[in-house]
Amino acid sequence: MKHGKKYVEAAKAVDRSVQYDPAEAISLVKKLSTAKFDETIEVHIKTGCDGRHADQQIRGAVVLPHGTGKQVRVLVFARGAKADEAVAAGAEFVGAEELVPKIQNEGWFDYDVVVATPDMMGVVGRLGRVLGPKGLMPNPKAGTVTMDVTKAVKEIKAGKIEYRLDKTNIIHVPIGKASFTEEQLSDNFQTLIGAINKAKPAAVKGQYLRSVTLAPTMGPGVKVNTLKLA
Repeated sequence: MKHGKKYVEAAKAVDRSVQYDPAEAISLVKKLSTAKFDETIEVHIKTGCDGRHADQQIRGAVVLPHGTGKQVRVLVFARGAKADEAVAAGAEFVGAEELVPKIQNEGWFDYDVVVATPDMMGVVGRLGRVLGPKGLMPNPKAGTVTMDVTKAVKEIKAGKIEYRLDKTNIIHVPIGKASFTEEQLSDNFQTLIGAINKAKPAAVKGQYLRSVTLAPTMGPGVKVNTLKLA
């Protein structure tokens, strides 16, 4: 993969043989954000899990104290009073069966998170093939299948993010924007790592956090010393 001049220049500031202290890594990543837009700062965590085994799966959600800096649009599948509750909580889109053809046939995806009440999962299940690959399928572990739609919507709006293993046993999540202060990014980072450490499956043997890398959208990654994250 060929990188542009800015990326190549930024990469010179990173010593790839070094695992940086979390505070140093955050400071460096902020300096590496040289794009003309407010870049997202992402964390990539390689774990010692083997996601092929059900007892080594990791999936959950955590509310970042300073949010992600992104305006999150929420779609709620609910009926009656629960639909009214979702609207009052600030959900951008609320509906039931009538949304199925719109999503299935028209490819409507103007939302970032999908929440559903348990009684609506039969309807939402029909959209599994469409929502699943995009990571939008509601899930009880992530708190997106719930009767408490007010709490779900408000937490998502406040900066709740979902984390899960991908096929290569890596977790990818945003922890804020380059415009955030180092303190804000550090608070969000520590909150995320705390949640992932707590979510460690009992079946995982050996080193759990194999590598942790911080990176801006358009810049090079900075490795974090995993020994400082236990």
